[in-house]
Amino acid sequence: MQRKSQGDLHELNHSAIHLLHRAGQCAGDLFTKEVIHDGLTPRQFAVLLTVSREEGLSQTDIVERTGIDRSTLADIIRRMLNKSLVARRRTKKDARIYSVALTNEGRKALQEAEPAAVQADTRLLAALPPAKRGEFLESLSVIVRAMAPGNGRNAA
Repeated sequence: MQRKSQGDLHELNHSAIHLLHRAGQCAGDLFTKEVIHDGLTPRQFAVLLTVSREEGLSQTDIVERTGIDRSTLADIIRRMLNKSLVARRRTKKDARIYSVALTNEGRKALQEAEPAAVQADTRLLAALPPAKRGEFLESLSVIVRAMAPGNGRNAA
């Protein structure tokens, strides 16, 4: 039996970072094939879904709920404003903060995209044996929670 050297652990097929990145690419490709609404991206879908659950969230709230970094979210919101998927207005409590809400077009886009997003998830998870799917999702959740800013476990 051949023992793995330290160098073997840096092979791409043994790199968690590389494999997660590749799996993310596969997931994004599946999403794009399933969700045919005018170029809606997985992150835009995440924003639509998040805002639909809590109308009037601030962009900071959306960052916290989705994990999308602040500057990327600002760009996503700008693009979604241009597509009339969301509307934004200053809050009454603090004029520096924007509140984000879905437009009628945004609600329609979400309604059209949601079944396709579920289908993309189903197709992605179908690559795993049924008994491992829940464990896989839980493992991903553990990683996300462990690496979340402010919990002291994420690498700086």
